[in-house]
Amino acid sequence: MRLLERAYVRYLRNQVIRGQVPQHLGLIMDGNRRWARKAGFADVSVGHRYGADHLESVLGWCYQVGIYEVTAYVASADNLRKRSDHEVNALLGLIETALPRALNQTRSPWSLRLAGQISALPVSTAGALERCVEATRERPCRVTLGIGYDPRSDMLEAFKNALARLAATGRSPAEIAETLTVTDITESAADQLGTDIDYVLRTSGERRISGFFPWQSTRANIYFTRTYWPGLRESDFLRAIKGYSQRTH
Repeated sequence: MRLLERAYVRYLRNQVIRGQVPQHLGLIMDGNRRWARKAGFADVSVGHRYGADHLESVLGWCYQVGIYEVTAYVASADNLRKRSDHEVNALLGLIETALPRALNQTRSPWSLRLAGQISALPVSTAGALERCVEATRERPCRVTLGIGYDPRSDMLEAFKNALARLAATGRSPAEIAETLTVTDITESAADQLGTDIDYVLRTSGERRISGFFPWQSTRANIYFTRTYWPGLRESDFLRAIKGYSQRTH
């Protein structure tokens, strides 16, 4: 990093630390393939490798400014269904190796949680992720990875869990229908995410949420940047977080 850029990053970081930061940051890590094309790679799946490696850096930036809960969209269920076998296999290989390797480091403060259809992943991929969840369970910060995530399935599961909890109290179906509240659903949805997401950062210039945890991000502010995910610089990140403080005042 050049001297001027380092000075600018220090300035921005101090501004962010003195302001208000999100309690729970959502990351839609978009633009990996477009970044790879722009960088001249013939195999666009290379972008996913750079993107996976970049998550470790961004989590470090979060920790430095006091953001201790992050949810990152790694791959939606549609991503895994619609892309080529080659690209999906490359992505799953990264999920299986690069992400656990980054989080398993002893110096990392991040504990891993998973959201999505993990049972639909290959056994080796699901096993690597679940072992990482166990190995990092006691760490103070929390990163949830949305892998094979489908918002409608997620909401259906939250409703089922809420109904099962109420049925366990001995209430009849009619009583459950009468007494079911938003809080019941929110508590069930929070089984995957610790708290509601209050700020979402999406890279690549796309101005949509793409089904990113719709129940948990209902009240979230959203920041869109044209920068592709692997090319997101610390200064870009800090400007985005500074924007949160400006929006909440």
